[in-house]
Amino acid sequence: MVVGNGIAGLTAADALRDAGFDGELTIVGDERHPAYSRPALSKALLRDELDAHELPAPTHGATELLGVAATGVVPQRRVVQVGGEELPYDRLVIASGSRARRLTDDPGEVTLRGLDDAFALRERLATRPSVVVVGGGPLGMEVASGALASGCEVTLVSQGRPLITQLGRHLSDLFTTSALEQGLTLVETGSARLDGPSRVLLADGAALEADLIVTAVGDVPNTEWLAGSGLARCGALEVDHRGLLRPDIAAVGDVAALPTPYGTRRIPLWSSAIDQSKVAAAALIRGEEAPPLSIQPYFWTEGFGLSLKAVGFMPPSGEPEYVDGGPGGPALIRWPGAAAAINYRIPIPRLRRAAAA
Repeated sequence: MVVGNGIAGLTAADALRDAGFDGELTIVGDERHPAYSRPALSKALLRDELDAHELPAPTHGATELLGVAATGVVPQRRVVQVGGEELPYDRLVIASGSRARRLTDDPGEVTLRGLDDAFALRERLATRPSVVVVGGGPLGMEVASGALASGCEVTLVSQGRPLITQLGRHLSDLFTTSALEQGLTLVETGSARLDGPSRVLLADGAALEADLIVTAVGDVPNTEWLAGSGLARCGALEVDHRGLLRPDIAAVGDVAALPTPYGTRRIPLWSSAIDQSKVAAAALIRGEEAPPLSIQPYFWTEGFGLSLKAVGFMPPSGEPEYVDGGPGGPALIRWPGAAAAINYRIPIPRLRRAAAA
């Protein structure tokens, strides 16, 4: 059984079949939609491509229970609780993902996490409201870029320099400079909180008002449904190098914390979810004969006229080396253990080799 119908759950189901599992397979997912490309929601779909999120039809042949949530698991009896019923399993993949972190308990707070969020936000941006985006990470920057492209007046509220925590000073400066040149208003503050649906209060007491406020302040792994199972430690699902919590249960994707050279951590990236799911599915079938996961995160973002592909653990350390190109144009950049391509067409395997060089 697979709990979660995002890319991690979809990949796990496909990988189980690839590993030789030909038995009954069930996927339980609380979203009513089939699996889709989540990265597209804040990029192409938000701008102009209504089908950018669509993925090929699955071939795993699983029974899909969509729009229903798993509410518990009892490992001792190998059952998952779903809608008042207990569904048995022999092997279980937990791929329940994460949800948007919120600044308030108000259900009207606008966030972008799922497909319905994206279509609702796209519809609101079409009326060209004034917009404040709270959050200077990749998602906040992508939403701000999409809002600008829709003709909106946009202010980004960031705790420090945008993207600096995720990408480091050099890449942060490139994106911030381009954003400001395209008309983004940037407000750096120590903290921000919402004061109703159209007002943001900053650390210094100043207030910003807008027709639309979107918060993009991180995510929260969906582990509450596992309370009492003994699988989560302090709310985290800490897996081994093969993605296993125990020999018959794997956790993959945004919900899993895995060993890395920098300690046990979540790596909530699209490509990481795919890589984890393939390894974990093989481990459920083959045990210790399955190869462990080799982590080399791949991340991409785009906005304000820039497209970035990055490989390695970010933010990078040290000064950047321009392998090809230079500041102000397409470039291939390298740091110890990491590499990035800015508006630079390069196959991912070559980018990985540049990071490892």
